[in-house]
Amino acid sequence: MDFKTSNEETKTGIYLMQEGNEEPFNIRLHLAKDILTIQEQDVICVTGEPFYSSERTVTIRRQTIGGFGLSIKGGAEHKIPVVISKISKEQKAELSGLLFIGDGILQINGINVRSYRHEEVVQVLRNAGEEVTLTVSFLKKTPAFLKLPLCEDCTCIPSDQSSGTSSPLCDSGLHLNYHPNNTDTLSCSSWPTSPGLRWEKRWVDLRLIPLLHSRLSQYIPGSDVCRKNAFQVIAVDGVCSGVIQFTAAEDCLDWLQAIASNISSLTKHNVKKINRNFPVNQQIIYMGWVDEKEQDSVQDRMYSPKFLALRGSSLFKFSAPPVTTWDWTRAEKSFTVYEIMCKILKDNDLLDKRKHCFSVQTESGEDMFFSVELECELLIWEKAFQMATFLEVERIQSKTYACIMESHLMGLTIDFSMGFVCFDAASKELEFSNLFAVLHCIHAFFAAKVACLDPMFVESHGTATTTGIPSLSSISCNSQTPKLKYAT
Repeated sequence: MDFKTSNEETKTGIYLMQEGNEEPFNIRLHLAKDILTIQEQDVICVTGEPFYSSERTVTIRRQTIGGFGLSIKGGAEHKIPVVISKISKEQKAELSGLLFIGDGILQINGINVRSYRHEEVVQVLRNAGEEVTLTVSFLKKTPAFLKLPLCEDCTCIPSDQSSGTSSPLCDSGLHLNYHPNNTDTLSCSSWPTSPGLRWEKRWVDLRLIPLLHSRLSQYIPGSDVCRKNAFQVIAVDGVCSGVIQFTAAEDCLDWLQAIASNISSLTKHNVKKINRNFPVNQQIIYMGWVDEKEQDSVQDRMYSPKFLALRGSSLFKFSAPPVTTWDWTRAEKSFTVYEIMCKILKDNDLLDKRKHCFSVQTESGEDMFFSVELECELLIWEKAFQMATFLEVERIQSKTYACIMESHLMGLTIDFSMGFVCFDAASKELEFSNLFAVLHCIHAFFAAKVACLDPMFVESHGTATTTGIPSLSSISCNSQTPKLKYAT
């Protein structure tokens, strides 16, 4: 099945990440067509072969004008070491290339200050003399509430020069006679001419999330509680991005749609490859992740991720995407597409706080409820069910069910061309052991017949791909999608 999607998205941006109960910290996202890269800031040595170091030691001298040229935030009262928040470009600290915004101060002249409060560190630095040796380590997950700049901006002027506050949102300025209006031509990238190790702050890879068969989740796992402007990406091997947070809802939706579009595009290409191994009547129409509502759900586990696939005459439900041909025989459940009924749930039909949901009623009358992340995904599933049902009805043309009338075994045939035929019986009440299957089959044949009268459906059905499977209408996760006429 050729699902048309928009061109793959490529995006980059700086946002927040939260892992467990830790404070959010800054990360950089880069979205390519097949991978989501999550980066954090770190300091690496660039002298010779680059390498990382957990701790660095630098000696700086107090200047006549400008003092140490440092500002600090944080402290033990905020459960982090004191962190360098600003560096004046007039000072040796910056020109040494060894200190960076985001460095945590671990020792001052050999004194361990890891557990010191903010004011205690200020006093130690003030009493340190004209020369001070600092042992520092770059804090890659500095809490976002410190509001540290993400680049070594020499021209930035401290917004708060107070040295008497322990608030993490206010700096303690240790530049003494520092005059922020003084400027010169020195650059942040300037390095000392003396030999020694050189260091740079860079964005480095934290996690790489392959997008093929990845799934998105805006919800707290297992629940119907949607995170505010946040989501996570879970790779097929279970590796999780962590909770990615956005300030604006528009940015969150934009990234969700972009990632979903790339996942959909990868799924389309993967389906084409897999279909080469299957005959025409067993081709995959569509497949992807959903969340299934548990039948006997408890408060902390209302939903579980499932992988659905519409292939040939069947709907398959898996706990993980099928990779080999053998995997298709190990589905949790499978259903005949024309003996089930898919229904998109509107506002009054929704069972809880989840918004984009559909139900599937099986041939036994059991209702299964599924949730997806975006409206575009809901419309794709609706269209896929329509197409799978139509193709199978068109292929089999007729279906006969055994029934009983007045204690006699009869046969009811539903025919695509002739309608209903009941063998050896007048038009009287019929009894079926699988009534839901019969009703769903009748509905499927009616829907397929009606679809044949829709010019748009006929046109899309007539556009065949190299696999012999007709293409679906263009449905994109980053554009407004049309409403669909027929439900099956």
